[in-house]
Amino acid sequence: MKLDNKRTVLTGFAFLSICAFWQMYNSIVPLILTNTFHLNETYSGIIMAADNVLALFLLPLFGSISDKTDTRIGKRMPYILFGTGVAIILMNILPVLDNSYAAAPTGLKTASFVIVLGLLLVAMGTYRSPAVALMPDVTPKPLRSKANAIINLMGALGGVIYLGVAAFMYPNSKVAGLAHVDYQPLFIVVAAIMFVSVGILFLTIKEPELVRQQRELEQQHPEWNLAEDDGSGNEALPESVKRSLGFLLSSIALWFIGYNAVETWFTTYVSQVMGQALGGASTCLLIATGGAVISYIPIGILASKFGRKKTIMTGIALLAVCFALGFVLTTTYSEINLVMFIVFALVGLAWAAINVNSLPMVVEMCKGSDIGKFTGYYYTFSMAAQVVTPVVAGYLMRNVSYTVLFPYAAVFVALSFVTMLFVKHGDNKPEAKKGLDAFEDMDD
Repeated sequence: MKLDNKRTVLTGFAFLSICAFWQMYNSIVPLILTNTFHLNETYSGIIMAADNVLALFLLPLFGSISDKTDTRIGKRMPYILFGTGVAIILMNILPVLDNSYAAAPTGLKTASFVIVLGLLLVAMGTYRSPAVALMPDVTPKPLRSKANAIINLMGALGGVIYLGVAAFMYPNSKVAGLAHVDYQPLFIVVAAIMFVSVGILFLTIKEPELVRQQRELEQQHPEWNLAEDDGSGNEALPESVKRSLGFLLSSIALWFIGYNAVETWFTTYVSQVMGQALGGASTCLLIATGGAVISYIPIGILASKFGRKKTIMTGIALLAVCFALGFVLTTTYSEINLVMFIVFALVGLAWAAINVNSLPMVVEMCKGSDIGKFTGYYYTFSMAAQVVTPVVAGYLMRNVSYTVLFPYAAVFVALSFVTMLFVKHGDNKPEAKKGLDAFEDMDD
């Protein structure tokens, strides 16, 4: 059994469009809120946190609803098309309001901007879970770690495309000294990227036919199914599988609490503890991202050989060690150095080992009729962690010491290692091969 790499790449265009949007949203919207509408950091932070709060409700809701949808074009595709179309319209209203407010400020324009922003977040929330669920819908269970590696790579590509476009369209020489920057052209380009990406997905991925083929394959491999389907779309999980799912979702929350704390506060931490400017901290985070990107495909291959759980636990152990080293290095040295760059590259590798395999483990515990709902479970726990941890870590840094950041992160990541010990289901079952057969899947 070999992964259809071409089909997986085409399926990944949905995630590419989503990541391009969020990269732009997280980069541009805070600038508009603070520079144009002159909101302070507290109000801007509340608005920027709204996407994670909404995700707690929208992602599991629409994941579950899409499970029960049945249309001529599939059960995920209607949400992907609708959500993308509405998002494209709403996102291009934002710079219009931004430019209008800059020319003639009014309270009505501020309220309109916030309302449109809220509707945009809802539109994006309607199709993220269905878009992510599409990959396991059309991919055999044993191959989902490899497929998820490609999907993550496509998402990273979406972010890179946006960053390249933004750097080209808005160099410092062009915007320096301007009282107001018009971001309308950038929003139009990103909207075009989303439109083309989803168009490619719709034209090349015939969801109903691929899902039918996948269901037939699952029927030939009853050993893949951990749940019993009563024919109505409801899943009856054995108690042992429920326990594994609970421990796995707890692990997901714990490692996101640790990782997101560092991701959120590292630039501020470096400034306060080491006296370093934004550039050095950003370089560390960029190296971590690069380390993850180049690790996605190798990690997917390793997981297929050695199992998802072992790969995740190795990643957890490495991440906890790296965060412990981060504490030592940042409190020992006053300048960012080569050793820190190496540690952050390993952080990226460790995060890839965890991230590539965790969603496949969650959806491994269900049958096809509940993939969207189980995808929603994954996002509920990961998003809840990302809502809570910036606040908790920030409180501890402010009231205890800034140096608490890395120990805080290391402890929560280490706790996820403990909970993963109790996860007994959701792994793939790598087969030991001998001789030349051991290299068979390396061409996937």
